[in-house]
Amino acid sequence: MHDGIHPKRILVADDDDLLVELLRFKLEQRGHEVSVATDGAAALRMAEQHRPDVLVLDLMMPAMDGFELLRRFKEHRELRNIPAIVLSGRRQEQDIVRALSLGAQDYLIKPFIPSELLLRIENQFVRRAA
Repeated sequence: MHDGIHPKRILVADDDDLLVELLRFKLEQRGHEVSVATDGAAALRMAEQHRPDVLVLDLMMPAMDGFELLRRFKEHRELRNIPAIVLSGRRQEQDIVRALSLGAQDYLIKPFIPSELLLRIENQFVRRAA
């Protein structure tokens, strides 16, 4: 536990192996439990089986893209309240607005600052506890 944040379950949905390993390292260093899905369909199955405390997802993934994953989370009674943070190379206004309108709590554009992402993730836990 760091800075009053209790360890949480974080599901990372991204098909970029290097990015996933960086996130896993940083989040586990902070005491969090990290699960990884390399496509949206796998992420949905994993979330249904083991409810994560937060979802970090890319928009461009095989099998089911991030937009569809956000839509499915929003429609799912037991997943709709899980905060989602989009981490994407897509920087067009319509993509950002679409992701946020589908329920994403936050949107970071790649390349990103790892410590900023950690704070944005942990801010979701603080908000939910308040």
